[in-house]
Amino acid sequence: MTAFVLVSDIFTGGWIWDEVAGRLREAGARVCPVTPAGLGDGRSPVGPGIDLETHVQDVVRLIDGLRESQVVLVGHGYGIHPVLGAAGRRPERVARIVFVDAGMPQDGDPAAKLVADQAVRERLLDPAGRTGADGPLSPPPRDGWQRWGSTEGVSADALERLTRLAAPQPAGTLTQPLRLAEEVSRLPTTGVLCTASGASIEGVQMLVGFGDPRLQALTEPRVTFFELRTGHWPMLSCPEELAGVLLRAAAGEGHRLTAQPGEPPAHLRPFLLDVPQQRRERVGRVDFHLPGTEEPRPAVVFVHGGPVPADARPTPRDWPALVGYAQYVAGLGSVGVTVDHRLHDLADYPRAAEDVADAVEVVRADPRVDGERVALWFLSGGGLLSADWLAAPPPWLRCLAATYPVLAPLPNWGLTDARFRPAKAVRTAGRLPIVLTRVGLERPEIAATVEEFLGAAGDCGAAVEVIDLPTGRHAFETIDRSEEARRAVHLAVRAVLGHVES
Repeated sequence: MTAFVLVSDIFTGGWIWDEVAGRLREAGARVCPVTPAGLGDGRSPVGPGIDLETHVQDVVRLIDGLRESQVVLVGHGYGIHPVLGAAGRRPERVARIVFVDAGMPQDGDPAAKLVADQAVRERLLDPAGRTGADGPLSPPPRDGWQRWGSTEGVSADALERLTRLAAPQPAGTLTQPLRLAEEVSRLPTTGVLCTASGASIEGVQMLVGFGDPRLQALTEPRVTFFELRTGHWPMLSCPEELAGVLLRAAAGEGHRLTAQPGEPPAHLRPFLLDVPQQRRERVGRVDFHLPGTEEPRPAVVFVHGGPVPADARPTPRDWPALVGYAQYVAGLGSVGVTVDHRLHDLADYPRAAEDVADAVEVVRADPRVDGERVALWFLSGGGLLSADWLAAPPPWLRCLAATYPVLAPLPNWGLTDARFRPAKAVRTAGRLPIVLTRVGLERPEIAATVEEFLGAAGDCGAAVEVIDLPTGRHAFETIDRSEEARRAVHLAVRAVLGHVES
């Protein structure tokens, strides 16, 4: 008989697994939902001295009390921290660890580092990452759960029950560093990704392709993945589907990532157009792709997406798609610019925005550039960086372009700063020309941000030109060499240059 140990996210206890547990038991499994110390029914006060180690010991004691020799440990959100801690104490008892819409904490990480709510992270951790607040954390009101992850699919009754039974979270459970035993890295693992929260198998495969050494283990045969088309609380929104996934995970099923030996990852494959080579010059974080003319020319600055690991090589300004766009622009008589900005983590958007602003000043000050005729072109996760320029377009900004962009923070990104919300900033963009390339096979959670943006743009009469590629995928320039894809690139480039050269 399979034994499941279920540990849920912040503010919640074993009660949240009721429907999932019932379905697992119907399938013949032993199920042990955990209610960690201090997280009973929402009415008991939080006692002193409860920290992550307390919750790790809660899970260890439960494992020790099971007659089954092997158990499947399931951690949801914060729950993965006590699960991983306990797995390190009893690795011989663990058949598999299942991450349900949870991050990948490293040794020494406090759970606060992965808390979605930006304001809470700042309260619990100082800028250097050291722990701060020590009082209990109050659960959100009924309309505040979205700050902790998408509530898509959760019924009104379930949300009401979640709010009623939620308990204050002892701060020490979030601020005490997790200690990971080496044995944990060798245990079979499954990730259950909730797409409405912003996670997907495709996205994880892309991150692996960036070369982050911390993620290479995800391509090992012992690691599998599932996707659920729901928000952060699948035990409430789709308990039957989640129970089925947990049973399949316990059996070793699931999608396996590819290491792609000998084949470059998608972002390093050739650009879909063969463009004539132009002169290229590097100045700090900025690369100039120069047309064959001495007079000052308009410039198009390409802003890459992310987050991209800090040690990824090559860096984005050398990626074939960005180089291809910049060379294409240079071949048509304008200056193409690629930039390396420091968006290495979701918390880095303010720093990345400063890097982009600094790069633009370098570009405008260059004597080969007509500083009064500049376009900014944002791609993918770099789309959030367009908000500053949309909110208050300077007179020299002749056009803003965005290709398969993220135009509002995804639910699990924890970006509560209203600054990085292009879908709102567009309301003050005036008549700034905007060229948006939309792909038809976009991830639904990203496509929703584009539709939100277009809805707001329509309401305020913003000057948006949409170039549709119905068969296109995210990052299509290096994975799709169709005539339709080439045409979309041609149309977008010509539209942007038409605005900066006029």
